[in-house]
Amino acid sequence: MKNRRIIVNSNCYHGYPVQRALESIHRLGFRNVELTATKGWTEHVFPSMSFSELLSVRNLIQSLDLSVPAMSGHVSLMDDERIGDFLDNIELAAFFGAHIIVSSVGEAHIRGREADDDVLVRNIESIIPALERNNMTLVLETHGEHGTGRRLLQITDRIRSERVGICYDTANVVFYGGVKGSDDLEACQKAVRYIHIKDKAGEEKEWNFPALGKGYIDFPALLKVLDDNDNSSPLSIEIEFTSSGSSSIEEVDKAVADSRDYLLSLGYTL
Repeated sequence: MKNRRIIVNSNCYHGYPVQRALESIHRLGFRNVELTATKGWTEHVFPSMSFSELLSVRNLIQSLDLSVPAMSGHVSLMDDERIGDFLDNIELAAFFGAHIIVSSVGEAHIRGREADDDVLVRNIESIIPALERNNMTLVLETHGEHGTGRRLLQITDRIRSERVGICYDTANVVFYGGVKGSDDLEACQKAVRYIHIKDKAGEEKEWNFPALGKGYIDFPALLKVLDDNDNSSPLSIEIEFTSSGSSSIEEVDKAVADSRDYLLSLGYTL
């Protein structure tokens, strides 16, 4: 299935202005961007920004002929007090035309409250009307204590809504879940709606996520699982470098270009 939508996650440009990130993504030949609105980490767009600021970003996206099929809006869905923030993120995603919103189950990069599955399921069910109103799908990312597809499937199976699926992060399942190979993806693929295609290098628990093709993730095997099951989930490129981050924005540009070339070598088109 070589006609998958290919997206660049603006989180690749963590620490750099969103305007520069968008210009690079366009210049490198991509047509789709996943905007990042993650509190305490990458706030390329955020509900607290002024309407004028948000409109300026949207106008730039349009002038560069980019589309925004998805937004990362990570909020702890286990924390009752954060559900209002996530509802704001849904509206923000809709403002940019996104139909997919990504969130981890817990907080991605700040300390948050933990809760059991019953609370989590109740909280997610409470936001389904907002998802329906905005024609949006929530995809839960493999992250933290919910670091495998099998674990997230326990949640989506209980919710049983077409508005809620899984964002399978190909490197997070190693870093957080200790899973290697395609068995985990095979087990949960029926609920997978979105892929963070991310490579992994170094030790299992080492923060080392290089350009695609520079680590040891077996992407052909993972993508074959999707193909064999007629799963047409988009691929969103995410590069997070090492714990030291990128050395310059030029290094990010090169990593994104290398990732582009890797996917092209597998027969995909932008």
